[in-house]
Amino acid sequence: MSFLPVTKEDMVSHGWDEADFVYVSGDAYVDHPAFGAAIITRMLESEGYRVAVLPQPDWRSVRDFTRFGRPRLGFLVSSGNIDSMVAHYTVAKKHRGTDSYSPGGKAGLRPDRAVIVYCNRIREAYGDVPVIIGGLEASLRRFAHYDYWDDKIRRSILFDSQADILSFGMGEKSISEVARRLAGGENIKDIRDVRGTCYAVNVKETPYAGAECPSYENVVKSKKEYAVSCRIQQDEQDSFTGKAVKQRHGNMMLVQNPPALPLTTPELDAIYALPYERNWHPMYDEYGGVPGLEEVRFSITHNRGCFGACNFCSLAFHQGRYITVKSKQAIISEAKKLTQMPGFKGYIHDIGGPTANFRRPSCDGQEERGLCKGKKCLAPSPCPRLVPDHSEYLDILRSVRALPGVKKVFIRSGIRYDYLLADKDDSFMRELVKYHVSGQLKVAPEHCSAAVLDKMGKPHIEAYIEFSKKYFSLSEKAGKEQYLVPYLMSSHPGSGLKEAVELALFLKKRNIRPEQVQDFYPTPGTVSTCMYYTGLDPYTMKEVYVATSPHEKMLQRALLQYYDPGRAGEVREALIKAGRKDLIGFSDKCLVKPDYGARRNNERKGKKKK
Repeated sequence: MSFLPVTKEDMVSHGWDEADFVYVSGDAYVDHPAFGAAIITRMLESEGYRVAVLPQPDWRSVRDFTRFGRPRLGFLVSSGNIDSMVAHYTVAKKHRGTDSYSPGGKAGLRPDRAVIVYCNRIREAYGDVPVIIGGLEASLRRFAHYDYWDDKIRRSILFDSQADILSFGMGEKSISEVARRLAGGENIKDIRDVRGTCYAVNVKETPYAGAECPSYENVVKSKKEYAVSCRIQQDEQDSFTGKAVKQRHGNMMLVQNPPALPLTTPELDAIYALPYERNWHPMYDEYGGVPGLEEVRFSITHNRGCFGACNFCSLAFHQGRYITVKSKQAIISEAKKLTQMPGFKGYIHDIGGPTANFRRPSCDGQEERGLCKGKKCLAPSPCPRLVPDHSEYLDILRSVRALPGVKKVFIRSGIRYDYLLADKDDSFMRELVKYHVSGQLKVAPEHCSAAVLDKMGKPHIEAYIEFSKKYFSLSEKAGKEQYLVPYLMSSHPGSGLKEAVELALFLKKRNIRPEQVQDFYPTPGTVSTCMYYTGLDPYTMKEVYVATSPHEKMLQRALLQYYDPGRAGEVREALIKAGRKDLIGFSDKCLVKPDYGARRNNERKGKKKK
């Protein structure tokens, strides 16, 4: 095994006179299957293509983009594992000080809107060379979309990047087919029928079939049209029943083909069995490596997809809602590899995925009828057709923790506790508590207000209360002192100061003191971002309250940390604005004490005036 070429010298040492593909990434080069770039490049290598990797090129000139010469078949471009704007900016639009996907955690090694910038440099260098874009940034920006950082609607990234094809979702099948057809001599302009891809044509060449959503021009003019567009796009993302979706941009038509079919278990096994180095490239050793690898270095992905489909999460629009899984044999084989790796100390950090405890589709028959449009499998309560079953996942966990050299197997990716509670067999939860929690379990109730949770697409808080009681009871029976760490979100659409006060009271009653609170971050491709921008729920077209001012967001955050003396002034202001002065005082029901210092100052000022 060896890393793929990252320099012209590397390429020559491989005996190549040219590369078939150059993969350009906004991330440092980490050859690990938790990194999309590693999966796509290793897959293409396994199919016989010569692939060079250009990680974090200097975008200020074309020099780095010509490092390998013109590739025979084309460039593949991604911003990396996350959107470049999210990598650079906090929800308050302030620059982040670090970048986990860069050597040494250094910020600033990729440009804003990396996909667009990289593609424009490639066009500057090579003109009409085939360019295919993919990854999260391209996938979630494939239609006209609200851009939080510009605070406006931007065109599909396909137009701004000048790329030929956009691969959305999990791109193995689409990239493989495009590569095969390019290698067969087809012109990239003629490749218009690959599932999981988008392309653009003159409106005169618009295909007849499919659903058409409001045009770019219309969604710029009308927030209602934007909401209509969002619903159409979301509803057609089912791998089995989704239709093509079209959106006009001026005299051009963006065409999204139906989503790619999910990988089968044997296909997924094969992808994860490729010869990854499972490390960062040695050129980063002098910087201390790439921080983003550490959390996943000794972790195993066992599934893809998430039928939870929370409205603020991009997974449904990117990976999809259908669950695909690796086989038990493949997972055990990967676990054995981990035990042989340098630095392994007996702890597998995770056997998980988008939602760790999903091991099968939410109900039977989804390959024929798809997943239900406009409905949630788990919210506001589990669907009657849900088939909750942890038996196979539990069997895998038991087998892995019994392997020689394995001391402990943790589960650190998300657990859907409502799905867990729906399973009448509590064997998994008992063993979760006993064997797979490292002192604290992170779960995501997000809020307690039913109105807010409905806008989030989350279960009502009663499910969390039931789960927490069971969790602590089982922990006590197992003789373990363990904790729950709830993820909470402020300022999500639907949440005003009234709802934030409700959440603060819930936290006080249960003695929960969150050290960190996440403001809702309006990223492209989610239903919640549509609500944030339009003030409308795209599934009901009813108005939704949205906190947009930085000051109100700050007040909502402060309420969730009511116990912090440093936020007392903000908490008092929030309670006064919410009409809840009754919660300012000394009784047990109150959230904050009165500000007697301010009152004394006012009294002194009054005396001076007299």
